Amino acid sequence: MLPLCAPPSVRAAGRPPFRSLMNLSELVPALNDFASLSLAESWDNVGLLVEPSPPHAVRTLLLTNDLTEQVMEEAVQKNADLILSYHPPIFAPLKRVTWRTWKERLVVRALEHRIGIYSPHTAYDAVPHGVNNWLSKGLGACTSVPLHPSTAPSHPTEGTHRIEFCADTTEHLETVLSKIKDIPEIFCLTTLPVRVDGEEQTQVSLNCSQKALLEVVALLSQNSLLYRKTEILLLQKPLLPHTGMGRLCTLSEPASLSDVIERIKSHLKLPHIRLAVGTGKTLDSPVKKAALCAGSGSSVLKGMEADLYLTGEMSHHDVLDAVANGISVILCEHSNTERGFLSELRDMLTIHLQNKINIILSEKDRDPLQVV
Repeated sequence: MLPLCAPPSVRAAGRPPFRSLMNLSELVPALNDFASLSLAESWDNVGLLVEPSPPHAVRTLLLTNDLTEQVMEEAVQKNADLILSYHPPIFAPLKRVTWRTWKERLVVRALEHRIGIYSPHTAYDAVPHGVNNWLSKGLGACTSVPLHPSTAPSHPTEGTHRIEFCADTTEHLETVLSKIKDIPEIFCLTTLPVRVDGEEQTQVSLNCSQKALLEVVALLSQNSLLYRKTEILLLQKPLLPHTGMGRLCTLSEPASLSDVIERIKSHLKLPHIRLAVGTGKTLDSPVKKAALCAGSGSSVLKGMEADLYLTGEMSHHDVLDAVANGISVILCEHSNTERGFLSELRDMLTIHLQNKINIILSEKDRDPLQVV
């Protein structure tokens, strides 16, 4: 008998029995706990992208770097219930879902075969145990810090700014406070008696949003005395340790550029990489600091001081800028700097999900570019 949570269509003919399963409604929060989606870049499209009608039981999770039609066919043949695609197959909004384009066909096929699609992308770039941490292992023994640290997803308190001012006229203060209370997105409004320059006054403190800040300032500016006594504080989000985009890696022992190249080729299992040697440098030049970013690293690496930039792809002019500044550049093609992480991810997710589902790697996923 099938579990009550699993519709008959979930159990495809020929599916090997597995000792356990997870409902998608349980699995998605667990995946979000592994790497919070709040760490993803604002332009990204992460999380559950395609959801079969609930309830949806997941016995087999297929990991892939890119969800192509070949990978989708593989998922169907292997009876996958969920695909975790590092790159989001749906990025630009779809205006229709037909058989006309390959990305639309992915959605059609997924829903026909009751396969969910989840994408973490830059959330996995940012976490300490993510893609960039794995890529840094190709340099050898080193310590690393994020190039662009992530901040906590919310402020320590409500609001983005704190406003403080003092007033000595009770009647006038009550009028001002009454108007402030009518402004939306005002938080933690407090008053406190204080003594300023020998006079009894009332200190007002409040938190507010960026939008409310403009209205409060406009109100206070109507009274020059209040306005001169006003202080505005920006509430900074705390930085998260070891979390963020890119990595600046300091090698435990300096290594020649040629040695680093061989280490990277071995780590990524690549017969070839592309290399631009920095001005004044040679293959024997020592590498002590390397800045890296999986995928397309131009915006993350730009302006960083290092002996070497390591990424998948960079624009021609950004490579020229780096070389002119004496920084060598290694390019490995976009997904070659990411795909190898999937094996490590499989092992980590197996532990994180308490071995409840079968996690497999795509055999059809590959870089679209090749050397011929």
